[in-house]
Amino acid sequence: MQILETRILRGPNVYAATPCFLAVIDLGEHAGTRLPAHEAFDLPAGLQLAEAVAGLLAWLQRQVGHDVALTLARPVPRREGHWEVVAGYRHEPLVDEAFPIAVAVTAALARGEVPDLAADLARLRDLALRGAIGPSTRAIVEAAERLGIPVFRVTEQASLFQLGWGKHAKRIQATVTSNTCAIATEIAQDKDLTKGLLAEAGLPVPRGHIAYSADEAVEAARRLGGPVAVKPLDGNQGKGVSLNLTDPEQIRAAFELARGFRRRVLVESFVEGRDYRVLVVGDQVVAAAHRLPAQVLGDGALTVRQLVERENTNPDRGEGHSKPMTFITLDDAAAQVLQRQQLTFDQVPARDQVVVLKENANLSTGGTAEDVTHLIHPANALACVRAARKIGLDVAGIDVVCKDIAVPLAEQHGALIEVNAAPGIRMHQHPAKGEPHDVGAAIVASLFPAGSPARVPVLAVTGTNGKTTTTHMIAHVLQAAGTTTGTTTSEGIYIDGREVQAGDCTGYWSARTVLTDPAVEAAVLEVARGGIFKRGLAFDQCDVGVVLNVADDHLGQHGAETLEDLAAVKALIARQATRAVVLNAEDPLVAAMAAQARPGAEVLFFSLDPHHPTLHAHLDAGGRAVYLRRRMVMLAQGDHRLPLVEVDHLPCTLGGRARHNVANALAAMAALLGLGHQGGAIVQALATFNSSAAQNPGRLNTFHVRDFQVLLDYAHNPAGYAAIIETARALPHRRLIGVVGAPGDRYDAKIREIGAVVGRGFDELVLRDMAGDLRGRATGEVPGLLLEGIRDVRQDLDHVHTVLDEHDAVERALALAGPGDLVIVTAVDIHQRITQLQRHASGAEPGFTLNVTMLPEARERQPDS
Repeated sequence: MQILETRILRGPNVYAATPCFLAVIDLGEHAGTRLPAHEAFDLPAGLQLAEAVAGLLAWLQRQVGHDVALTLARPVPRREGHWEVVAGYRHEPLVDEAFPIAVAVTAALARGEVPDLAADLARLRDLALRGAIGPSTRAIVEAAERLGIPVFRVTEQASLFQLGWGKHAKRIQATVTSNTCAIATEIAQDKDLTKGLLAEAGLPVPRGHIAYSADEAVEAARRLGGPVAVKPLDGNQGKGVSLNLTDPEQIRAAFELARGFRRRVLVESFVEGRDYRVLVVGDQVVAAAHRLPAQVLGDGALTVRQLVERENTNPDRGEGHSKPMTFITLDDAAAQVLQRQQLTFDQVPARDQVVVLKENANLSTGGTAEDVTHLIHPANALACVRAARKIGLDVAGIDVVCKDIAVPLAEQHGALIEVNAAPGIRMHQHPAKGEPHDVGAAIVASLFPAGSPARVPVLAVTGTNGKTTTTHMIAHVLQAAGTTTGTTTSEGIYIDGREVQAGDCTGYWSARTVLTDPAVEAAVLEVARGGIFKRGLAFDQCDVGVVLNVADDHLGQHGAETLEDLAAVKALIARQATRAVVLNAEDPLVAAMAAQARPGAEVLFFSLDPHHPTLHAHLDAGGRAVYLRRRMVMLAQGDHRLPLVEVDHLPCTLGGRARHNVANALAAMAALLGLGHQGGAIVQALATFNSSAAQNPGRLNTFHVRDFQVLLDYAHNPAGYAAIIETARALPHRRLIGVVGAPGDRYDAKIREIGAVVGRGFDELVLRDMAGDLRGRATGEVPGLLLEGIRDVRQDLDHVHTVLDEHDAVERALALAGPGDLVIVTAVDIHQRITQLQRHASGAEPGFTLNVTMLPEARERQPDS
């Protein structure tokens, strides 16, 4: 078996609504091989090799605790022996590592061998452990997902997550949130400063002193009188804490233990009672737990060490925070605690003797917890809320020591011992005893109070042609309404109209850049076929999905061999829309996507043909549509008709001559209407949108050069070239001169078809190569194929020139042009060509939009509908 490619599909994709791992493998002559059953790997009999790989990939992930449900194996159409293998995943590095193991195991099983996977599984477990998120983070993330709040993990190596989109987004890392104050966190780490603030608030705290040496610690204990507690001044998780000390030597040993964690050591009065942890979120107590230190019960036969080993086999215990409870460790701190009980690790405690192993009751040191939320006295709850508020924490763990949490602290000499930032919540989510509490949901509710949004409006635009212009149109209207808009297109990423990244930005990462930007109030995302295939979508849903058309382009790539295959990919956008789906009534493949719209999502059609049967059937059913009647853009619903604007008032349409831009404008209007915008505001904004290089780079940009004009466009497929030629023919010109090329990754026949289109459409041609990326073709190969297509439609080749470099091809066309000519430059490197043409431009601002009042007045009127 040969692995041809692997991809991580991070969002909704053509295979599933959830993230997937995809691989394409070549089975060669073994495509028909089937395996016997292998119960050890959960493989039934009769699986084809690719099916076995998919099953093993899921099995390997399950062995390290990652349950995945999705597995799929299917042959690649028209690629003999090639198979797609698809499986769900939870951690990218893990599934990447597991896949070649699954392939190797399948090959071994096909040879009749059963491989030893001990080393491989150990490596995968290590990867899973390193990539695992902690229980606190997991509880918050899962609560957000249950509430439908979008979640991004910032990196696969960190437990930092973004919840929500754009300006509504919040971040969390464990129980530290976007609302957590940095100075409050610093205060909470300083136990002495914390106590001072709590005392200032009139809250009960133990007296204490800071010690820098063992002698100072002993002296501090003498001044305090009675038993003391010794702890690092700014420690956490109960590390280095010693309790109930009276003997000077014990205090000296405790000081050295604490100083091993921090330079400054706190000696404070020991408060006798039970150890409670109270969790405050916002202005309320959401959970409380009675914590018990790590301990074992003697049986009169096993040593302390053996009792701990037995307890650590409890399935609820694990490494770090991976399970509800943590493994108990036998360290120097445990040895000191045992010494005060007259025990060592290798002594046998008496039957039923409770052997305490840690001073503190933290879960991170092996402690356990019992839920007591229902018992906490209101006065104690108020004290904890006031403590969190005094320190300034939005999420705080208050350590309380008293005899009974159900009795006011003042009546039992209880005290608030510490206020903890980033408190662990395992003990509340998974207590060893008592009722669990969904603390993660409480934290999410504090970040997104009832009625507050977590998402910004998202409009997604796809199709073969017109995506970029339609995206810019929609964004222009939103920005005119005062909305800070994030936009992705094939030319770059824009935030509030300013380009922040140049290049083809129509995939997953570009959309994520916009959705994670804290300034963004709405997102308009151009979504290309390639982005869906390569990474999936960056959003689980969009408010409005727009599908413009499905034309013959990119066939033969990523398994899309037919127009129906391409339509199936682009239909993903229609399925993701929750509010409105905008579809082209004149394209049957697009119109059919109406059946895939979600329940509750409005379907709006747009059409240049006012008589199209799909349009009228939709209106007869009471639906809404935007269409062109004569030269008027109409909004219709059922029998109602409302004129919106004449195309003459839409500069980007060049007075209606650029019919493909008329269609794009119709789609943009329908999308904005579907989002809830008013028609008047939409057309008023679109009246200021033109085809300049500033507003819509590389799409019908007009330049005046000497005594002729130049149009710069991104046409690159037969339909795109046909549209630009139709537009050019409707404009005043003496001759049409074209600078044309084609992507090298298209079929030979498609490149020849482009040649035929441009051969019929232009009077003079300059053929070029793809700038900087031949996509697997030899230099000059694409212009040669274009020339073959031209020969099929015209005999005169004297006016066909080949200049391979894109810059030089433009210069040649400009040199050929004379008075009244119209030069059409189709380019790949749009920004370079804009700069080049601006240097030549004269008598007008760079990117000057064609003045349609110069055009002939004769207009071909369409019959009324």
